Amino acid sequence: MNMKEKTLSGFIGELSSSAPTPGGGGASALVGAVGAALCSMAASLTTGKKKFAEYEEDLSRIIKEAKAKSEELLNLIQRDADVFEPLSRAYSIPKGTPGREETLEAALRLACSAPLEMLRCIGEVVELIEELSHKCSKLVISDVAVAAAACRAAMDGAAMNVYINTALMTDREYAAAADAEAEALIARYRAVCDKIYAEIEAQIRENSK
Repeated sequence: MNMKEKTLSGFIGELSSSAPTPGGGGASALVGAVGAALCSMAASLTTGKKKFAEYEEDLSRIIKEAKAKSEELLNLIQRDADVFEPLSRAYSIPKGTPGREETLEAALRLACSAPLEMLRCIGEVVELIEELSHKCSKLVISDVAVAAAACRAAMDGAAMNVYINTALMTDREYAAAADAEAEALIARYRAVCDKIYAEIEAQIRENSK
């Protein structure tokens, strides 16, 4: 069964088991999908309101794009599990076997590809959340903050799954390039997530005084 077709309890059950997949990568993709879904929800609950009529087209676009990104991230849960299989097989090859190192290196690159895709995708979600934070109803502003927090956590998790694979690569030039992309995405979007969260928290707390 495809990972995204599992029930929540089924997925969590497998995540907590001794099975190697799903693992941290799949969990990161799921959390990112939750962030995207919350973005879509907040936009959906704002659309149609007279006060936000000027943003109607933007809100419709955000809903469409956020739903697409959520689906993409759900698919990446399975992809992350799929790319782990060649890596697992490569590690099982006895040391000293001709071609083992080349097979392992190729498997590490493949395993690194899924979390990098997650980072790129979640970064695009963060951009949608940032835009929405200025165009949504105050009734859903806390959900926007949670979306930002989820995406921040998901990006940190995905980046860690890049680093664990690049650390084992013998091609240090390739590893450095992958690390650099992950670091750049984290540096850019972690700051955006923190800003969104802090601004919304300040707004909510100020209104409670």
